[in-house]
Amino acid sequence: MIMKSRIVTTTLLVFCSFIACFAAIAGLNGKWTGSVKITPEDELSLVYNFKVDGDKLSGTVQSPDGNDLPIAEGVLSGNEFAFIVKAGKLVVNHTGKYYGDSVIVSAYVDGKSFKAVLKRDK
Repeated sequence: MIMKSRIVTTTLLVFCSFIACFAAIAGLNGKWTGSVKITPEDELSLVYNFKVDGDKLSGTVQSPDGNDLPIAEGVLSGNEFAFIVKAGKLVVNHTGKYYGDSVIVSAYVDGKSFKAVLKRDK
């Protein structure tokens, strides 16, 4: 009887943890903005529009010329995510972490890494 109670309790806790993770990361949906320093003199504005569907991430990233580039191969795991964006022949790998009120995104391109803090656009 005690063993059965422990199994039921453990199962419920695991199930609730999964539900909480999916509910939390669903908060990533929407428009996020920020900026990143490319050089000490140059700063680039960033606009990400995220769409969460289960453990898949899609959406767009706004290019410097204002065009929306699609997010590809987007995956979610807990509050972390990864995706790529293709701009012509250039492939930009992204990783990130969702914190509820902010998102930290790292982009890797041409052997360089850039990190930015994004805030939900109001």
